[in-house]
Amino acid sequence: MSGKRLGWFGIIRLGLVQTALGAIVVLTTSTLNRVMVVELALPATLPGVLVGLHYAVQVLRPRLGYGSDVGGRRTPWIVGGMLALSLGAATASLAVALMSVQPLLGIALAVLAFTVIGGGVGAAGTSLLVLLAKQVDPERRGPAATIVWMMMIAGFVVTATVAGHLLDPFSLTRLVAVSLGVAAAAFVLALIAVFGIEGRAAPEPQQSPQTPQSPQAMPPFREAIRQVWGESRARRFAVFVFVSMLAYSGQDLILEPFAGTVFGLTPGESTRLSGVQHAGVFLGMLLVALACGRLARGRLGSLLGWTVGGCIASGAVLLTLAFSGFVVGSWPLRATVFTLGVANGAFAVAAIGSMMSLVNDGRAKREGVRMGLWGAAQAIAFGLGGLLGTLAVDLLRWALAAPTSAYAMVFAGEAMLFFLAAGLALRVRGVRGGAAGGRAHAQGSGYAPVGGD
Repeated sequence: MSGKRLGWFGIIRLGLVQTALGAIVVLTTSTLNRVMVVELALPATLPGVLVGLHYAVQVLRPRLGYGSDVGGRRTPWIVGGMLALSLGAATASLAVALMSVQPLLGIALAVLAFTVIGGGVGAAGTSLLVLLAKQVDPERRGPAATIVWMMMIAGFVVTATVAGHLLDPFSLTRLVAVSLGVAAAAFVLALIAVFGIEGRAAPEPQQSPQTPQSPQAMPPFREAIRQVWGESRARRFAVFVFVSMLAYSGQDLILEPFAGTVFGLTPGESTRLSGVQHAGVFLGMLLVALACGRLARGRLGSLLGWTVGGCIASGAVLLTLAFSGFVVGSWPLRATVFTLGVANGAFAVAAIGSMMSLVNDGRAKREGVRMGLWGAAQAIAFGLGGLLGTLAVDLLRWALAAPTSAYAMVFAGEAMLFFLAAGLALRVRGVRGGAAGGRAHAQGSGYAPVGGD
């Protein structure tokens, strides 16, 4: 193979982009959410709508990826996306502060900010994954995806922990200052990560118009998506992704308000609690990577087993979290949230590994459409999960006049979704994807191990 491919150091450098991205996202989706609900006493539906908006904008990911294809370089789109994300996060913090004196004007500014945030995440994230796929050897792509995803979680953990300490004693002025600092630091980190990396990587092979991969050989988009949807495994996996991510995202926007409302935690304490959860997510991902990777040679379980087990464990912990509000004084909240993070992390990285294992399972040269289908299912689920979770809390608090019972019912509902997702994951096993048969099916474990051949 001609040209220089990305080694492990280059992969880690690109992972720093995900670290920077995660640092900004955790601040906008967790801390700003809690401040709107608890400190400003606004309806929980408001941050749910804002975060849902930022996911809705990411439906444009295919168009943003196409733009980088036309230009032939991914770095400008990564840098531009991170700049938009940083500016959007800074504007969002200003909008929250403005809500305290001019609610309508602050909300309008927040709508603009979260729209920009969604566009930034879509542009940077999509181009980063394309760059990894193009410049990393096939045998390293599985471990590379795990490394990059875990580095994003590291961004969650570090930011939640450091920002949590800096936010106390809390004030809106301090919130804006911390948000500006995080946004600036994240953008500089992303710049350092991508500087010169694309120029040193192997160039993409040139294709003639007569090659099978040229646009002329491909059917129209509507026909391609129809073909992929007609593949039983791809379709069932898309449904699994939607349901599981709906449950996964439904807890994000209500956990910190729950800790503040029911357990009486301060903004700094609840932000640090978010750091505890993401530390658990990091550990759960690491466990799956070690258990299913080359070193374990699959002896400690397949991706299917970890996906199903992670869903069941997540549901079980959510049921205990629903009960915790009724015994506040004696309940180990931090330990519960950490365990939830471990279960979520195991499920999430196993599901990501499953996507990578199944993306070639079906009609040839539809890998991008297939991954796009699952990515769209994930984005829609994330947007709906945050919105429906916060809306359910608001409606139940109004109907029951009891915050503890309202949060308990929502957590229990999310647990049921996780149990349903576990059943859907089992249905994916043994179903052939389409014309190409099934590599994962042939291995007899449901899915290929992370980093497996």
